[in-house]
Amino acid sequence: MPKGTFRFYEELNDFLPKHRRKTDFEAGFKGEKSIKDMIEALGVPHTEIDLVLVNGKSVDFNYILQDGDRVSVYPVFESLNITDVTLLRKIPLRRNKFIADIDLGDIVKYMRALGFDLYYDPLLATREIIEISKREHRIILTKSRKLLKFKDVTHGIFIRPGTTTEQIKHILDYLDINDS
Repeated sequence: MPKGTFRFYEELNDFLPKHRRKTDFEAGFKGEKSIKDMIEALGVPHTEIDLVLVNGKSVDFNYILQDGDRVSVYPVFESLNITDVTLLRKIPLRRNKFIADIDLGDIVKYMRALGFDLYYDPLLATREIIEISKREHRIILTKSRKLLKFKDVTHGIFIRPGTTTEQIKHILDYLDINDS
């Protein structure tokens, strides 16, 4: 069976089992597998990724994994200029408009109080959230890894467990939004 060597950096390790965090590990695959599909099969949503290097070269999500490839996967870089590498998204993550799924009702009122444009309807189905996100260029806020793995999702933030204050701070830090 063909296999590749993978390494995930920084907060992407939160999505991996402990034995695969902050270390190189091998993973096998069958048939033709895109780098996006392989990364998501390992548990990391594509919306959390800003840069993928295969054998030291920047690739897009459509790259077909080859036996023996060495893959380095990096999280979103908001403070570092990576414009000379392959962009994984056509639209930058600088649009500070959001849509939240049903599990984030607590965050909504505080984000709105901070002045953010946040769409929230607890009755929306997953497909509706994705469609609104695409149509209105909104970043999806969710606690669901499954939602972030949909092919149509281009921008999303996985909200980790914690207090509402910690979760909002994570969003602001993730997007490098400061209070100045």
